[in-house]
Amino acid sequence: MSEPPGAAVSVTEAPPQPDAPSKPLAAQRVLPLRRPGRWIATAVVLVLTAQFVHGLVTNPFYQWDRFGYWFLRPTVLDGLVITLEVTAYSAVLGLLGGILLALARLSKSPVLRAVSWTYVWALRSIPLIVLLLFLYNFSALYKTLSVGVPFGPAFFSFDESRLATDMVIAVIGLSLNEAAYAAEVVRGGILSVDQGQHEAASALGLPKGYQFRKIVFPQALRSITPNYVNQLIGLIKSTSLVFYVSLLDLFGTVQSMGSTYPGDIVPLLLVATVWYLILTSAVSVVQFYVERYYARGATRSLPPTPLQKLRAGLTDLRARLRREAAV
Repeated sequence: MSEPPGAAVSVTEAPPQPDAPSKPLAAQRVLPLRRPGRWIATAVVLVLTAQFVHGLVTNPFYQWDRFGYWFLRPTVLDGLVITLEVTAYSAVLGLLGGILLALARLSKSPVLRAVSWTYVWALRSIPLIVLLLFLYNFSALYKTLSVGVPFGPAFFSFDESRLATDMVIAVIGLSLNEAAYAAEVVRGGILSVDQGQHEAASALGLPKGYQFRKIVFPQALRSITPNYVNQLIGLIKSTSLVFYVSLLDLFGTVQSMGSTYPGDIVPLLLVATVWYLILTSAVSVVQFYVERYYARGATRSLPPTPLQKLRAGLTDLRARLRREAAV
């Protein structure tokens, strides 16, 4: 129908159409931030690692067939057992001595503090090999040892050379050296406990011994454990020095076999290296679970175990693959 002549024509704009609904945030794909430097560094490290492993496996100089021959030989295993025995005895005695020295260092008695400080100062200053050689020749200085009244009669005496076997000398030398370092580790752990814990225990009227055993020392172990495990790993490697006091430990056995079979020096050294790696790795595993045990109450959640980390990684990988497939 046409409009009459002269009539005004009004044009009405159509109302704007609403935009198409956007996807919810949960359905939108999140693009990760690009990090080319990290990828380049990762590629370089992988290439260098692959080259190192390839050279380690294919280089005939290492004589891996001789390595396999020596690795589980009874002679090597006997030396390994001696290494474990010396390490175990020295670790226990060294830790006990370190606890006593630390308590003496924190004592209110000036005599105990002075003696403890002097012991730690002297034993940390003397090289371990010097201490072992000195103990090995101790019988030349004191042929007999006696127990009795100071400056008076002796109750009984004994021949030092009969009791001081190679094993005893090695354990005593390593224990004396270990106690000096363990004392500082334990003292640092005790000092790390909040002073409020001491005050609260004293306010409850608890005996000093009970305070230390049940309140202070368990909390100090959180700080003591990682530091002392470092000392323990160093102790495992320090046992290689007992070869110089005629005790054939793992390293001493390897040295002896290397002198007898000069063509197998490199594979024998590799045997000792791998065994030391196994021992230190086992100690590191024990350290993780001990730290995890004493972390109770100090953290909101316990650190995951390696198996839990693996399961969480696989779960995240499956979830990522599902998201990629959905997109």
